[in-house]
Amino acid sequence: MIRIAIVDDKEQNRVSLAEKLTFKKESDNNQIEVVFMASNGQEFLDKMNLTKKANQPQVVLMDIDMPVMNGIEAVGNGSQIYTHTKFLMLTVFDDDDKIFDAIKAGAIGYLLKDEKVERIIEAIIETHESGGAPMSPRIARKALKLLMQSNVEFKKEDLPATTKLTDREHEILKYIVDGLDYRSISEKLFISPNTVRTHITNIYEKLHVCNKVQAINVALKNKWFN
Repeated sequence: MIRIAIVDDKEQNRVSLAEKLTFKKESDNNQIEVVFMASNGQEFLDKMNLTKKANQPQVVLMDIDMPVMNGIEAVGNGSQIYTHTKFLMLTVFDDDDKIFDAIKAGAIGYLLKDEKVERIIEAIIETHESGGAPMSPRIARKALKLLMQSNVEFKKEDLPATTKLTDREHEILKYIVDGLDYRSISEKLFISPNTVRTHITNIYEKLHVCNKVQAINVALKNKWFN
């Protein structure tokens, strides 16, 4: 069972999403439980403080534009205190500043609200099980652009000489760089999403990274797909 929280200032959005996730959970046997909902970042932090660690959400779906405390500030505070909890932005904003600030604050993924509920569920599972960094395709392209324009240098010698990806892992990493999600990669390669997830976990281990953004950064800085 994956425990989640939904943080959005609009009650209708919170309730609607919770109902959709619950419906899909019952119909598709997805093990997702909505632990609590909050209307802003401060209320989220207050509820986290009042919830026993064993019952705290493992994944949080966080909106950005909210009163009292916005989502980026809440992620910045929450990721420092609740290191066992992973944060996914779920928002209408797709501008570069919001993406960069959210990732810098500690968000592990960034989805747009127009994503289908199936994709949101997949992102929750991906985040919880493999520490992936799910992103909407439009956001992934923008994130790549930000990485390529950043001043952060990553030298080839920073990777151990023994780091070698298999042909399949190299192929999957290329699709990740292109912004494809697990399901899209599995459809292209005619393999199951679980098999894709296993390959990506192996890629992370070999590259000594923790998530998709870091893996993409390694690939770009080493110019593996130029």
